[in-house]
Amino acid sequence: MTDKTPLTHVCSLDDIPIQGARRLLTAHGEIAIFRTVTGEIFALRNQCPHKKGPLSEGIVHGDKVTCPLHNWVINLRTGEAEGADHGCTPTLAVELRGHDVYLALPSSSAAKAVA
Repeated sequence: MTDKTPLTHVCSLDDIPIQGARRLLTAHGEIAIFRTVTGEIFALRNQCPHKKGPLSEGIVHGDKVTCPLHNWVINLRTGEAEGADHGCTPTLAVELRGHDVYLALPSSSAAKAVA
């Protein structure tokens, strides 16, 4: 990881359902951490670029999530909308160390898991 933002432990891998997400409240907004069927993890702002739908409630398929409001498909790697749709959701650096998930959050930001 080349980013200089410090990594913060936010949860265990077991806290994120396979093909699902875990929501975190931070001082910079709500973040969704996604887990794919292959075990990859990604972190995005929990907001679709279209109508601000909660991406954490969407369907994860491959390395994408489909927004539950209007079916926009968002690439989990880039945050970019796919297909004919245009827009981008900010991504955050996330790292898996064993079964611990670390997220790049500004040092002044604390994260709180949401059920």
